[in-house]
Amino acid sequence: MKPALKVCGMKHNIEAVAALDPQYLGFIFYEKSPRYFLGELPPLPEHIKKVGVFVNASISEVIALTKKYQLAVCQLHGDESVSYLQQLRKTLPKPVALWKVFAVDTTFDFSALSKYEAVADAFLFDTKGKERGGNGIRFSWDILKNYKSSKPFILSGGIGPEHLQELQQLLSLDLPIMAVDVNSKFETAPGNKNVQQLKEFSDAISRR
Repeated sequence: MKPALKVCGMKHNIEAVAALDPQYLGFIFYEKSPRYFLGELPPLPEHIKKVGVFVNASISEVIALTKKYQLAVCQLHGDESVSYLQQLRKTLPKPVALWKVFAVDTTFDFSALSKYEAVADAFLFDTKGKERGGNGIRFSWDILKNYKSSKPFILSGGIGPEHLQELQQLLSLDLPIMAVDVNSKFETAPGNKNVQQLKEFSDAISRR
């Protein structure tokens, strides 16, 4: 199964990126991010799923923005607890999905995910760093050999064109990678994507 492509940190040239037909576009609703999205969205094809990225936001804020932008996914990038996800699930419009993000380094313990298995639709693995994502650094994918769950996950964290060969090798393994998430490595400025680089990358992973 080919992985989906998620282009995150959308802010400026949204329509040009949407024309590449990625499966997901990510919008960051976190004021401390240089890619913080605030404003109106241009019309987008219905089959492109909009992902809202939240960091320790109140449930009321998540619900309001999910409805405003008709999000298909809420990506939770903070310290959200299991009970937070349970409560959010009860109030979210169906069938909005919940993705729980975990910051990964060489010492990450995948057993920490077990309590989220029943409440998250997927996990997202990003690189542990000083920022809540957008660090532009890739974690060592060797640690993914310790992932024993069947829960699908999204691979994120500093993935750029230079990682394509390693990425294709990783995607050939028996891991439930449902999507590849790219952001800062495909930018000319925060929130402004290099469309040509994205096209070449998208074409390469779709050919595997």
